[in-house]
Amino acid sequence: MSETDLGRRSDIRSWLSSIPFWGCHVVAAVGLVYWGWSWVGFGVALIFYYLRMFGITAGYHRYFAHRSYKTSRFFQFLLALLGTLAVQKGVLWWAAHHRAHHRYSDTEKDIHSPVQRGFWWSHLGWILTTRYEATDWSRIKDFSKYAELRFLNRFEFPVVIAFAVSLFLVGGLPLIFWGFVVSTVLLWHGTFCINSLAHLMGRRPYPTKDGSRNSMFLALITMGEGWHNNHHHYQYSARQGFLWWQIDMSYYILKLLSFVGVVWDLKPAPAREVKGA
Repeated sequence: MSETDLGRRSDIRSWLSSIPFWGCHVVAAVGLVYWGWSWVGFGVALIFYYLRMFGITAGYHRYFAHRSYKTSRFFQFLLALLGTLAVQKGVLWWAAHHRAHHRYSDTEKDIHSPVQRGFWWSHLGWILTTRYEATDWSRIKDFSKYAELRFLNRFEFPVVIAFAVSLFLVGGLPLIFWGFVVSTVLLWHGTFCINSLAHLMGRRPYPTKDGSRNSMFLALITMGEGWHNNHHHYQYSARQGFLWWQIDMSYYILKLLSFVGVVWDLKPAPAREVKGA
């Protein structure tokens, strides 16, 4: 089989695999037209949005990708499960790719750089293609030893389906529409903005080698991830809003959890790094 045929087959697989993604957008749009706007429904969507966003920011990102704090094996599993319910692929897949992103940020080897491949590719194109669907086990050896994490990484789609069905059984079509469909669409684009907009708009207090930037707006919709230039300056900090006024909800929740012993050893950004702005 020629390289052209392989490329065409890959493109077809990519389109087929992205049907659920675009389907959710269509259902969200049609549902809003059919049922109309509901402030109560939107409130439900926001609850499930921020609950699962915490699974991405505090779990997938700050814990699994950067190991910026420690926790028990049980809470580690809960973080992985919560992140899985955000419908952004498996925990080990996500963390491995993110580690590669930091190593090659905004270079030709960065697979979702807006500097290299443009806004739309960095925002959603890269995650919809089948080119990068494999988990890079060499980058995630520290967590791949846990059987429960390998299970979630392999069966993330059935876990998401079970979650959606559970919402339907509890609250019928309204709950699955607002709590899953609308919430998930918002969650996708909120998270994806860090790959795209956070490398294109905002301030750069630290002269990093990439295009990472700080944005209060992105920090508010992503529970602190919008302080992206801070993060690329010192990636191991559990707190990405280095300064008192830089709102970082994920860190505040982690700090509260540390008071009751659920998490511990939250790594701070050294004072010399913060003052380097």
